[in-house]
Amino acid sequence: MIDLSIRLALQPFTLELELALAGRVTAVLGPSGCGKTSLLEIIAGLRRRAEGRVTLDGAVFLDSQRRIHLPPERRQIGYVPQEPALFPHLDVGGNVRYGLRSASAESNRSVAETMDLLEIGALVARYPQTLSGGEAQRVALARALITRPRVLLLDEPLAALDAELRHRILPYLMRVRDEAKIPMIYVTHHVGEALALADEAVVMRAGRVEATGPVRYVLTPKLVSSVRGDATFENIVHGVVTAIDVDAGTARLAPHVAPSDESGSPPPTLTVPTGHGLRVGSHATYRVASEDVLLLRGSPAGISARNVFSARVTGIETLRTDVLVRLEASALEWRALVTAAAVRELAIAPGGELFVAIKTHSLERLG
Repeated sequence: MIDLSIRLALQPFTLELELALAGRVTAVLGPSGCGKTSLLEIIAGLRRRAEGRVTLDGAVFLDSQRRIHLPPERRQIGYVPQEPALFPHLDVGGNVRYGLRSASAESNRSVAETMDLLEIGALVARYPQTLSGGEAQRVALARALITRPRVLLLDEPLAALDAELRHRILPYLMRVRDEAKIPMIYVTHHVGEALALADEAVVMRAGRVEATGPVRYVLTPKLVSSVRGDATFENIVHGVVTAIDVDAGTARLAPHVAPSDESGSPPPTLTVPTGHGLRVGSHATYRVASEDVLLLRGSPAGISARNVFSARVTGIETLRTDVLVRLEASALEWRALVTAAAVRELAIAPGGELFVAIKTHSLERLG
């Protein structure tokens, strides 16, 4: 549990926040310059002028009234900024080991386990200038993890990467979440990343909290688009693989739903692309862009899409020139981005029933 009651004068506003963060991963979103990075720097101890109080599981990092301001090295916090900031004179092994105080057998084992987790063992003798952007980010993440931090702060670690690299690095962050079990605060401008990684979210604007709570309730299109006009909306599906068709290159995925939604019928099983390491019984996460979710007035016949199911319209929100339609199919929520003309022609309205069609290869595996 991280408790924050902080104040820091910035330009052109003052950052003032009161938050209690208890999620396994907390996503922080908001427009550029709203104070997201400053929030992480206060938690890490990099902002000496910050006032207020910061505690982690009862340990006091900052209490300006009592003149307590622990330096960064005493907070046991891992921090990964936007740029990897690797030491150019050290190879990958040297960069990862930099934060260790000794070369004991235990620390050597920790290095090996961390490199294995992030699949960078083959890079150990290479230097930063020879690494790709994705490789450098994994090394920076390993360097932060190796000290066994009490919390991991990630400041848009994928922002400088292109879409393909982002989708290749995101599964490693999911592995850190699931296997290292270190709480994370993840600053991002990408709603899909937040939905894939986080269980709670904070939306900021001009140094203030606009909203906070579970991601599925906080990251509504209306709210997010109001604070960031270029926000994109994706559907993230977590599930268990129930079958694999090697010849077809596809698998069957039984989606998870929130425990509070398990009383109804299970959501339809999806046909998804298979890939390396996927096996029956394994957990997997897929994304599909809202513009790749097709809506139909009636049950289709002779359609190539392998995923077709009925859904109820739960909401309609206008985003710039398009319309985002929210639907529910057996407690699983979907978002489809369509034109205003499509809404009129299909007579889409809350409470109405539609059919959803999604091509197999529109579902992209994240982890």
